[in-house]
Amino acid sequence: MKVKFKYSLQSLFRNYFVYVLLWFVMYVKVTAQFNMFSVQDPPDDPCYDERGESKMCIPDFVNAAFGQEVVASSTCGSPPSRYCQSTREKDRVIRNCFICDAKHPKRMHPPSYLTDLNNANDLTCWMSNTYLQYPQNVTLKLALNKKYELTYISLQFCSSRPESMGIFKSMDYGKTWIPFQYYSSSCKKMFGKSPKGVVSRSNEQEALCTEQYSSIEPLNGARVAFSTLEGRPSAYDFENNAILQDWVTATDIMIVFNRLNTYNDENEDDDGVRESYYYAMSDLAVGGRCKCNGHASKCVKNRAGNYVCECRHNTAGNDCEKCKPFHFDRPWARATSADANACVACNCNLHARRCRFNIGLYTLSGQKSGGVCIKCRHNTAGRNCNYCRQGYYRDPQKLITHRKACKACNCHPVGALGKICNQTSGQCPCKDGVIGRTCNRCHSDYDQTASLIQPCIKRPKTTPPVKTQKKDKCSKCRKKQKRLNLRKFCRRDYAIQASILSRKTEGEWVKYTINVISIYKRNSQQKRGETFLWVPKRDVKCKCPKLRQGRRYFLIGRMRNPYGKPGGYIADKSTVVIRHRERWHKRIRLFTRKERRGKCNSSDRRKRT
Repeated sequence: MKVKFKYSLQSLFRNYFVYVLLWFVMYVKVTAQFNMFSVQDPPDDPCYDERGESKMCIPDFVNAAFGQEVVASSTCGSPPSRYCQSTREKDRVIRNCFICDAKHPKRMHPPSYLTDLNNANDLTCWMSNTYLQYPQNVTLKLALNKKYELTYISLQFCSSRPESMGIFKSMDYGKTWIPFQYYSSSCKKMFGKSPKGVVSRSNEQEALCTEQYSSIEPLNGARVAFSTLEGRPSAYDFENNAILQDWVTATDIMIVFNRLNTYNDENEDDDGVRESYYYAMSDLAVGGRCKCNGHASKCVKNRAGNYVCECRHNTAGNDCEKCKPFHFDRPWARATSADANACVACNCNLHARRCRFNIGLYTLSGQKSGGVCIKCRHNTAGRNCNYCRQGYYRDPQKLITHRKACKACNCHPVGALGKICNQTSGQCPCKDGVIGRTCNRCHSDYDQTASLIQPCIKRPKTTPPVKTQKKDKCSKCRKKQKRLNLRKFCRRDYAIQASILSRKTEGEWVKYTINVISIYKRNSQQKRGETFLWVPKRDVKCKCPKLRQGRRYFLIGRMRNPYGKPGGYIADKSTVVIRHRERWHKRIRLFTRKERRGKCNSSDRRKRT
């Protein structure tokens, strides 16, 4: 009996091939999709060059008025009213009249027509009520909803141009208005300005008045274009001129129509004369760029639906007008073609999250760094959190950026004089006889006590070294012999200048043969010339005084009997011995003059005698 299998071998291979083919197709699709995204590299950021360094960037030039809402103080059609369009044929004016009705779609003339797509083949015109003559004004207000740097403002009319009008701007979203430009056939009478005004470097933000663009011809299709930088002397250096940058900046535009252009026939009874005088415009264009101060290449909508700059160079704000948090190491500045003036992060060594700018430090650093870190953490302190705060010292085995770069001093509460240790070594200030980095043990020559004030006391010594005592006595002797003042001069018996000729030892004395060059004390009986100077032998061993043959000295001392030694002077530990210098000669001469004038008091003389 033949056994029938449900699937034949051929069908199994066919199914396997189908599965493999389906898997391959899926793989190709997924791979293609992955490659599609992988090859779509993000476009180069215009705010950085090919090396990644910051450079000046600006948003695209746009018509900032397109699609924006315009608020008009007067619009025809509510209630419905009649208006007439004038055309000229040869020497006469022909008027064709129509109805303006805000409720009828084909008879509407709303302000939204000013900022829609302007089509020359199908013009849509905003229109005011008829015959709103001076002093009645008609205003158009356009909110840009963002600071822009404007290049031009263009007005395309469906009627004749106004006889007088003004263009104004606001920099604070419509709170205050600044004149941009005036147009009138009588500038002096209407605006009090001369039509021949000239802009100089001292008044580059002054609005001018021109008599151009104020004629009634043509009756329709006329255009008025205002260039914000035309005639401004510093326009060629715009990126470095803050005055002009401020001049072209605006958040809102206002057009004020002051007076209609007429043929002076408005008082005639002819039907349709007054209905033919009104303001009508087909297009209001405002050319410029988002104001981003050179730190953004485009403007985007934020969560609130408002346009803001997509800031680069570590800047922030709607207009990139400030540095973003923690980037205050140098002051914010507008980017230029020479320097992007990118904001720089503060150097806090990873120990602080906030910082501030200090103009004084920035100036002292040669305009390189002015950031000051706020609330340094991890036991650090300083402008850059670059050293340890009091009670801590630097761990040399860790980088300053490490969280544990500063270690506690841990000064012993009894053995140390305080809690502050050396910033580098960590050595605590120890009390007398206490040693150790934390002042936690006594010196080998000290014994520990139970006192909190003097925890270590010096161990008494039985036999002090003789050499040390002699050395101390000699050192004190030498210091005394170099001090001289008026009081000491008055108490001494003699003051001479002498040179050492020879030396000879006689018992406990050393006899110097000297040549007396000058005598300064008036009561000295000794004359100039050769004599003797007697010095105790024990003082000579201590070099007290220290005398050398062939040198000159000033000797100021007392006259004493040298124990039967014939004549001369005595020099001992109380004698002032100074090597000859011209400045000392002048000083001793000064003391001599003061003594002669009685500057030495009686007590000094008694002690001398």
